[in-house]
Amino acid sequence: MVRLALKVDVDTLRGTREGVPRLLALFARMNVRATFLFSLGPDHTGRAIRRAFRPGFFAKVQRTSVLSHYGLKTLLYGTLLPGPDIGRRCASIMRAAEAAGHETGIHTWDHVVWQDGVAAASREWTMHPMRLAHARFVEIFGHAPRTHGAAGWQMNAYALQELDRWGLAYASDGRISDPMQGAYRVMLDGVIQNCIQLPTTLPTLDELIGVEGMDAAGAARHLLSLTAPPQTHVFTLHAELEGCKLLDTLEDLLRGWRAQGYILGALQESYLEVEPAHLPIHEFAVGSVSGRSGTLMVPGASVATPA
Repeated sequence: MVRLALKVDVDTLRGTREGVPRLLALFARMNVRATFLFSLGPDHTGRAIRRAFRPGFFAKVQRTSVLSHYGLKTLLYGTLLPGPDIGRRCASIMRAAEAAGHETGIHTWDHVVWQDGVAAASREWTMHPMRLAHARFVEIFGHAPRTHGAAGWQMNAYALQELDRWGLAYASDGRISDPMQGAYRVMLDGVIQNCIQLPTTLPTLDELIGVEGMDAAGAARHLLSLTAPPQTHVFTLHAELEGCKLLDTLEDLLRGWRAQGYILGALQESYLEVEPAHLPIHEFAVGSVSGRSGTLMVPGASVATPA
């Protein structure tokens, strides 16, 4: 049996209100544990229109039918409509995820601001939303966060260093294109970070749907082809997608992975099976993945592989 961690990114008010309860019901029915990473501040999804000039952005919007998944109201938040405070409005839903036995952690304070700004940000800029998110998480859950998964897989050196100051043992902030790489530790300016990275190893459904005419069922079949034979994976799903219109597709995936021999669970279970002292060490870097516009966190040059 091999582990496949389920990482749920919750980006918006709609995803929290509608997607999270549906995912909780599905996971309860299938006896599955997952990691829910919450956006804890304002929903400014509408400001993502500023990404219009990035290569591949419009192609992705057309392929994945963003309006049908997110809804018109969400796409106006932060522009024609004020951005609602997700943490204030949805604290009870967030707590319900933890009460149901799922792992909870921080995704971001403001998803759009972080995703579009952190890559080139200063230390002061980076610390502000991280402190807000940490304080709000403690306010909602009554304890410090145990994990983190960056919005849009966007990080910088200051953010990674802050995870160590928080005392996190592991996070899932980036991507890899080769799942054989798996978990690793990051080196920054000659210092090996304590926080282990458990990167997303598989493409997301929204990166596959519409490519060469692939529909949701086809995307699920493609993902299942990538996970046979079984090996350790982290799959990122979104409350706005798999928690809403793609819920049935997610159920098909979960059943398919179980049939392949996977143990489905949270990031925590995957972390408990790694040996930190023997993990590879990589420089922090950014790169691209197929189906996703822009760049994101990836393992950089290999620094050392402990014996």
